[in-house]
This record gives sequence, structure tokens and C-alpha cells, in this order.
Amino acid sequence: MALFCLTRCAQPVQEATLADYFATQDSGVQAGNIKMVEITTPKGKFHVWTKRFGSNPKIRLLLLHGGPGGTHEYFECFENFLPKEGVEFIYYDQLDSWYSDQPNDSSLWTTEHFVEEVEQVRQALGLNKNNFYLLGHSWGGILAMEYAFKYQANLKGLIISNMMASMPEYEKYNGVLRAKMRQSLVDSLKRYEDKGLYKDSVYQALVFNEYYKQHLCRLAEWPDPLNRLFKHLSEGIYVTMQGPSEFKTGGRLIRWDRSKDLGKITVPTLTIGGEFDTMDPKYMEWMSHQVKQGSYVYCPEGSHCDMWDDQQHYFPGLIKFLKDVDAQK
Repeated sequence: MALFCLTRCAQPVQEATLADYFATQDSGVQAGNIKMVEITTPKGKFHVWTKRFGSNPKIRLLLLHGGPGGTHEYFECFENFLPKEGVEFIYYDQLDSWYSDQPNDSSLWTTEHFVEEVEQVRQALGLNKNNFYLLGHSWGGILAMEYAFKYQANLKGLIISNMMASMPEYEKYNGVLRAKMRQSLVDSLKRYEDKGLYKDSVYQALVFNEYYKQHLCRLAEWPDPLNRLFKHLSEGIYVTMQGPSEFKTGGRLIRWDRSKDLGKITVPTLTIGGEFDTMDPKYMEWMSHQVKQGSYVYCPEGSHCDMWDDQQHYFPGLIKFLKDVDAQK
């Protein structure tokens, strides 16, 4: 769902151990506090990885990454913007993601499980209605919406970044973008898809060069954090929940649709969309009018990862929302 594909065509990166990661991160300009949060599931107790930056008792932003099965890594650009604005924020790798425990139990790969997981993380980190902002990007946006439907009493503000409220509507828009491709390319993609060759290197290269570089991240050279995300993406959870390809949805989320329920979200809510996003930016704006207290940030130069390729609109808009909501309380 323009979450993140299984392609491995991005620029190669060196594999890193957890020790390497912790060492490089905590010796950098922005030091953070790492905490492994214990969560309880029907299949036992596990630990998920979190890392906190800054300290602000009034604005604490928890970040929900995409995928499903992605990592927090592509959020690292937030370190260049939020600390100097006094915003406390927290990375969090969901269960079965790279830095958290990986039970590899598909019975846990449901929105219901992940909503309860977020709630346990919230409690463990001391987040509450007086300070808790939740930002979900892509699949994380689905998770953020589902969390709000059940637990919005715990929220101070909600940010839905680059995620539509309906998988069927997303699939339609995906078709719109695909129809704009040259016919010879579409024919080539279809030949591979008809044979189920989603992992074929030629197919993945076509998707990466012709689609992702236009709609996922438009930077000429992809940033290292985004490359690391692709390197660490969990294929099992992605295919189970999303399907085998960006162009071939078919997982457990295939019929997910909350478009008619958006009016139930009453907390201040920001939606973010990019002109070149895999998600329809006009639909994202529409969503901001369906919730009770909505606002919208449009990134005219942005794609699905507009926190990277349209930072001049993404971050001022996000920061303004956080501060405006804080001023209301």
C-alpha cells in the first residue's frame, strides 16, 4: 500500500549489528535513550525497541513506521528538525521488526494485535492525554487510525501521514498512477505479475526505477536511513498483511476501509499528503474534513516519503500543528 515494497534494488548498504547501530546512534549529535518495552501477547511476552529524544512533558510524539514490517530508520531525519523546536519524540519498532523481538508468528500479524501493542508501549513510556501525540506513516497511518478509534481518550493529537483511510480507494489510485506509465512498461510489469514473478530482479528493478523513484522518494540519491529500511524490511509480515507487490494487494488488509468512520475521531488530527505520493493527496485533504478537528499539510514537491523530499513543507506543517494543539490545552 505504498507502504514499502520487497525490492532490494536500492543502493546497497552494509549490514550492521545492533551493537553497531546503538554505538553510532548514541555517539552522534542527537543522543537518545533506548528502552526495550515488554509487551504481553496471547503467545507470550516479548520486547519491542524504543528510543526517546528530548524531554517535553507537554509534547511527546510517538512514531509508527510503515511496512508492515518496516523500521523506524527512515524517521531519522526528524532528528534534524524536532529537537530544536523542543519536541520530544520516540522511535518505536513494532513486533517482528528489525530491532524488536521477532517471534515470526503470523497469528500476531493483525491490526488488532498492533493496536494493543501501541497501547502497551504508551503505558510503559508514560504517555497520556496531556502530552501524547501519535504520528503514523503509511501502514503506521492505518495503525494510528485504528488506535484512535479505540483509544483516542489517551491522545492529545493525531497525525496521519501519507495514508488513505481505505485500501480499496488506495488501490484505485494506484491504478490511476499506473495508467500514467508508458504502455510498454505496463505490459512488461504485467507479464511478470501474471507469472507471479514478483521477486524477479528485472521486475523489481522496473518497479524501483519507474515507480518508486517517482512516487516513493524523489531524491536523486536515496538517503542511507531509507536504504537501511529496505534492507531490514520483514518480508513475511509484509506479504501476509499487504500482498506480494505494490501493484498486487492481497493480504489481510485488502478490504480495510475506515472512510465512513473518520467522523468518530474527535481529537485534533493532521493529515499529510504529497503531490507525487502513492496516496491521493486530494483524498488526504478530504480526510481532514471528515474528522472533527482536522487540518491538512500539502507537500507540493513531496512523494510518499515527503519527510525526505519535501522537508520545507512537511516539518513546518507538522511542528505548527503540534504547537497549535499544545497552545489550545
